[in-house]
Amino acid sequence: MKIVLDTNCLLVIIPKLSKYRKVYDLIREGKITLAVTTEILAEYEEQLSNFYSETVAQNVIRQIIELQSTELKTVFYSWNLITKDPDDNKFVDCSIGASAELIVTNDRHFKELDKIDFPKVRYLKLEKFCKLL
Repeated sequence: MKIVLDTNCLLVIIPKLSKYRKVYDLIREGKITLAVTTEILAEYEEQLSNFYSETVAQNVIRQIIELQSTELKTVFYSWNLITKDPDDNKFVDCSIGASAELIVTNDRHFKELDKIDFPKVRYLKLEKFCKLL
């Protein structure tokens, strides 16, 4: 399964005692392919540094980059499907470019995608995604 992971979800799957930790473990084991762009990695690093520490951020980013199952994508087109928070479009564009099955996010702005027929981009909240696993 190939996914794009919103930063808000990455922050909560990292702690060993997190009820969502299995997502992080499956990514690390290569059972889930994580599609990212340099823009997404930059946001991950910034938010991880703010939320945890620079050391944690560097370790997580290095681990993501070194995983064989990580797909580093270059986005050639911006679809601009999310208007309420345009910064979220980097996840949508990565998902489309990588042909990911879905975006895992807890961000309410992704509900805008429900109204768009083409391109169809699926997303799930982290809780529902965990139930699928």
